[in-house]
Amino acid sequence: EEKDKVKLSYEDIMSQRTERRGIHVDQSDLLCKKGCGYYGNAAWQGLCSKCWREEYQRVRQKQIQDDWALAEKLQREEEAAYASSHGVQTQSTTPPQPGHASLGPFSKFEEKKTNEKTRKVTTVKKFFSPSSRTASKKETQEGKTSPSISRHASFDTDQVSKDFVDFLKNLQKPGREIHKQCRVFLVNMSSKKDLGADELSECVQDFYQNLADRLMTHFKGSSESVEQVMDQVEKYIMTRLYKSVFCPETTDDERKDLATQNRIRALHWVTIQMLCVSMDEEIPEVSENVVKAITDIIEMDSKRVPRDKLACITHCSKHIFSAIRITKNEPASADDFLPALIYIVLKANPPRLQSNIQYITRFCNPSRLMTGEDGYYFTNLCCAAAFIEKLDAQSLNLSPEEFERYMSGQASPRCSSAEGEWPHTGPGAGVAATNPVLAQLNHNLEQLSTISSRQEKVMEAAQSLQADLLSWTESVQREVNDILEKYPLTCTVSAIDANNIDNDNLPPPLTPQVFAG
Repeated sequence: EEKDKVKLSYEDIMSQRTERRGIHVDQSDLLCKKGCGYYGNAAWQGLCSKCWREEYQRVRQKQIQDDWALAEKLQREEEAAYASSHGVQTQSTTPPQPGHASLGPFSKFEEKKTNEKTRKVTTVKKFFSPSSRTASKKETQEGKTSPSISRHASFDTDQVSKDFVDFLKNLQKPGREIHKQCRVFLVNMSSKKDLGADELSECVQDFYQNLADRLMTHFKGSSESVEQVMDQVEKYIMTRLYKSVFCPETTDDERKDLATQNRIRALHWVTIQMLCVSMDEEIPEVSENVVKAITDIIEMDSKRVPRDKLACITHCSKHIFSAIRITKNEPASADDFLPALIYIVLKANPPRLQSNIQYITRFCNPSRLMTGEDGYYFTNLCCAAAFIEKLDAQSLNLSPEEFERYMSGQASPRCSSAEGEWPHTGPGAGVAATNPVLAQLNHNLEQLSTISSRQEKVMEAAQSLQADLLSWTESVQREVNDILEKYPLTCTVSAIDANNIDNDNLPPPLTPQVFAG
């Protein structure tokens, strides 16, 4: 119930913030809801990793204690019922053996109770005792030949292992001990594939915590040195565990991924102005930063190590801040960043977004998520994903009718303002400017429509000219026929060409004369 209250409180705060000004989250909303000062996480109901683990273990321990109390209560009731109905008969028909103590009528229940407690203790140790983090010698020997550890490793995995060994050589003896602990942990994890994602996360986080405590003692409180070693340990461990712990079958991460992708596809019509994003993509430098931000957020899925996935989120966020700074000619604020991040996520539709968020949440070094710029950017990404899931008409400053028309595909926002102007986005604004890609598509469609209209007019004119030519030919032919009928032509033979002409009347032909030079 307490966890539900925390979850409701976190969602209510997010809803209230979005009602103020489309999209708005205060810095305090990103921090842990227990006031420890670290960054919270939507996947942890607004708590940081430290408080979430404490809350998780407290709830687990309470559940186990309640189960024990219920089991003991049921057992006492069963024993009492058995004693009242069969106690006398059992004592009379089963006398005690000479030389042996009487076991009494409750021996089978004592054995059952012992077995029940043994199972309960095993369950408790499975989650809360060091036995879940330390493998026995037998398990270690068997695990050394495990195919998932020693064979069929990819080139990337082999390269990471080589780099890890080279890094530990500089630490000499502590390096050998760290490598041994990591190998033992991997062998131990290979026998826990049937555990749920939360239990696997607990095992990894416990290993991080125990190893960090030892390193802190060795380096005498040098947090920077410990951080460097833990980064290498995380890279080595999670590269080998990636296939078995990323989007496991025991979770609904895949279903959430599909739901998020479908949701983002359905919101393809959302424009940069609807989100009140302070970025002008008509500026080449801004457009370049937007493309880089989209590339970084998509590239996150190709990384195996949680720290590398976080680095992609950080690079994406820095490109967003650069785009906002260039547009406004001043440093970007937190109120500018979150809407821009939401816009980038909607444009990119990153693959397996929920699985990547959950993977980072479960297996990243907790210190990176609790403080620093990585933790800040990751918390904002979680807020962006949560906002997209609950995005409605009020969030976009639209009327419910407009929102439903856009969602159903009955209408699409169009650019209604002059080039370079920011269109009106207040309530009742029915038309909004599109992003550059959609704007270019609309421009091309308008040109095609204009060309089609002009072609239709040309065809109509050509057909009219053809009809006029045919009509003119027919009219000319009719006029010629009328003239011929009115003035018929008569042909007469010339006398000079007749055969019976009297040649005697003709003058003599000319005779040539010769003149002496």
